[in-house]
Amino acid sequence: MDRLHHAIKDVHRLDDLAARDTPLNRLPPLAKLVSVLVYLIFTLSFPKYALTGLLGMGLYPILLCALADLSLWDTLCRGRSVALLLAAVGLCNLFFDRAPVLDLGLVVLSGGWVSLLTLLIKGMFSFLAVYLLIATTGIEAVCTALRQLHVPRVLVTTILLTYRYIVLLLQEANRISTAYALRAPGQKGIHFRAWGSLLGQLLLRSMDRAQLVYESMLLRGYHCGSNASAPNTHARTGGVPFAAVTVVYCLVFRCIPVFELIGNLF
Repeated sequence: MDRLHHAIKDVHRLDDLAARDTPLNRLPPLAKLVSVLVYLIFTLSFPKYALTGLLGMGLYPILLCALADLSLWDTLCRGRSVALLLAAVGLCNLFFDRAPVLDLGLVVLSGGWVSLLTLLIKGMFSFLAVYLLIATTGIEAVCTALRQLHVPRVLVTTILLTYRYIVLLLQEANRISTAYALRAPGQKGIHFRAWGSLLGQLLLRSMDRAQLVYESMLLRGYHCGSNASAPNTHARTGGVPFAAVTVVYCLVFRCIPVFELIGNLF
């Protein structure tokens, strides 16, 4: 129950962060979306052994955290589940790729360790970029930017409604788990014999609430994503320079071994 409650608070926290007035929040959503897409493409294009070159891409999320007035450590903690999943996937490389690749003086890292670290860094950098985009823009503004990029309306509407219905699903799950805990005091968790019936109740109740929410949206003028988001009145200027700086930054750190050149100077 506590986990469900915290999950609901995390979703609402993203909406609260997107409503703030910071330098990053004031940028146009389209510029931020394009910048993040460019950053993701360049970050994921690094080879599995390009660890030193990949580290240079970390300056981008650090700068975004500063512009959004967010704690970098707190933002990193939000992605601990992603880091655990990536670590579990990359552990297989330790057994199959044992050739030495990176010499650090007293320590020689095999290809498995280097590829594991590269996978972790790629995943965390990508998570930070996407998280900061949602936290400083809002899902409605992101969907509007997607429509400006001519993404199919059906896909945009699906993304928007899925994001909104997640809260309904979590709220119903929280109510069901609370009711079960009151009827089974002292029991840890939910007994496996009740999983099937409770999941069925969760599905039916979530569908009923989602239908009511969708009908309310239609009564308020919502028509298949045509007005998914109201424009941000603060986002007027700065989009083109921000996107241009992002593209130049990605090109420099992707095409030029900056850290190796700095190391050769010493």
